[in-house]
This record gives sequence, structure tokens and C-alpha cells, in this order.
Amino acid sequence: MIVDDVRISASGGVYYPREDSHLLASAVEKYAFGKVLDLGTGSGLQGIVAAKKGCEATFADISKDALVQARANAIMNGVTGRFVESDLFDNIDPRFNTIIFNPPYLHSAPISSGVRDRALDGGINGREIINSFLSGFRDYVEQDHIVLLLESSLNNYQQDIKSLGANIAGTERLFFEELVVLAFR
Repeated sequence: MIVDDVRISASGGVYYPREDSHLLASAVEKYAFGKVLDLGTGSGLQGIVAAKKGCEATFADISKDALVQARANAIMNGVTGRFVESDLFDNIDPRFNTIIFNPPYLHSAPISSGVRDRALDGGINGREIINSFLSGFRDYVEQDHIVLLLESSLNNYQQDIKSLGANIAGTERLFFEELVVLAFR
């Protein structure tokens, strides 16, 4: 498996891959194709997995530190890609066959309230960033596409299964939540 052969390091506050990242990476290995956008790339794991399977990867993150780390990890794993500083789709211009997103999904104070950990803080009900993503992704996909979105039982992923016609491409139960990868077109 590609996922098992990827080496990742993370420092300087960059999110280090955990259960959620590995669950999503397994779905990326199975479903990603063509031009891929790894949105909120963090350490770059998803884009690296996609690039190793032959996809053309774009790594995007709001954090400059994350992009530096993702680029270093891509080099360490022998892959290349495009690296873009972007808050969701702000600086994204081409269309993609695959969009991968492991959003911040933990409940917190409203984003506008001040200091927060952008890698974890999903705003009120953990849905603020997910809802922003869902309202904009269609402008960035090719006709033939798939979106792989990680969600949690903490933020009511069931509503997105219904509204998007999504399938569950992976699931993992932890002691306090269930993680799922939603796949939809």
C-alpha cells in the first residue's frame, strides 16, 4: 500500500497525521485520480499519496508553515506538486478531478471570536469551515470528479450524506466519535 510507504514529519504547529488523516489517505489511495487538490494540506500526506499513484497534485493551505512542511515531505517522498497559499478556494484557479479535504471539524467558539487553532477549530457545531467548503467546491471540479471529505459524528455528517448523495468511503470508530470519509460527485 502506498500509504504505508509514505514518510511524514511535522513541526512548528503543523498538524501531524492521526487517525483521521490515515483514514482519508486510504480513500485517496483508492479513489483519487487526475488533477488533485489537497485542500488544507497540513503535512501534505493526502497530496503525497495521490502523487505517488500518478496524480498531478496541488497542495493548498492557509498556513505558510504547513506549505513549507508539505513541500519538504513531498521532496522526502520523491514527489512533486504545486504549492499554493489559500484560505479554502481564495487562490485556487484550475479545476480538479479530485478534491481532498480534511477540515477542522471540532466544535469551538465562533471563528470571528479571536485566537484559535486553525487546524482543529471548525467553529460553531464544527461545521463552519465544512459548510463554507460545501458552498464553494462545485466551481473547482471538472465534470468527471470526486470529492473526498473527512467528517465526524461530532458535526453530523449524516446531513451531508443525504444532501450530497454521498457514499461512505471509509469509517473508523474512536472512543468519542466516529470518523467517516464521504465520497461524492
